[in-house]
Amino acid sequence: MIGNAVKYLKDYQWDEARGKKDDSDYYGGAGYAGDKSRPDLSNTAFFLEALKEAGVSRDDPSFRKALRFVGRCQNFKSEFNTAAWAEKANDGSFIYTGANGGENRRTDGDGVKTDLNGYGSMTYAGVKSMIYCGVGKDDPRMKKALEWISKNYTLDANPGMPPENNQRGLYYYYHTFAKCMDALGEDTFTDAKGVKHDWRADLVAALAKRQRPDGSWVNETDRWMEGDPNLVTGYALMALSYCKKK
Repeated sequence: MIGNAVKYLKDYQWDEARGKKDDSDYYGGAGYAGDKSRPDLSNTAFFLEALKEAGVSRDDPSFRKALRFVGRCQNFKSEFNTAAWAEKANDGSFIYTGANGGENRRTDGDGVKTDLNGYGSMTYAGVKSMIYCGVGKDDPRMKKALEWISKNYTLDANPGMPPENNQRGLYYYYHTFAKCMDALGEDTFTDAKGVKHDWRADLVAALAKRQRPDGSWVNETDRWMEGDPNLVTGYALMALSYCKKK
């Protein structure tokens, strides 16, 4: 059953079998179901997580291909991302997708194509995806991304978002933050000011103060379905599942 599910997922990866070569900004990514759905980092991160949990070796070509796509979502001008937009911020953060010349979700309207600064949920998704693909902490892509995280460490908002939008996707951010920190394999994280954070304690505290009397969670900023307590409570519980030290 798991093997069939892995095959199903691999069939949705944009690669040679779907008419995309390595020079395409679609290459290696995964999107929503359907042949015309362009890939994005969120879906690709879940794609990689599923393959990892299914026991697929990181030497499998699907990981190598996905890493090409992940690299093309990073604000880091290098051999891994040669897009013109990558050198504007060049701070190691990640955007929603490098496909179609780059698209983002920090803002709306024209900003989807013009505001390609990175933000928390996608940057943490990018880091954990690189880890799943075997990228080490000494790799320049990882160093640059962790530098951005160290400058933007917070659980009060989805960092990197404009102030008026910084609660968007907060609970998606929480569970992605938890998975990423767990994948990094450290009990603490030191920010750019030299402050050492017990990230598990920080996350528990952030969730505890936001839990409603009936036990659920909901985001008052109802974007990306986070006004639905069923979804958001699921995100919160996934985040909490990583908060017990191993």
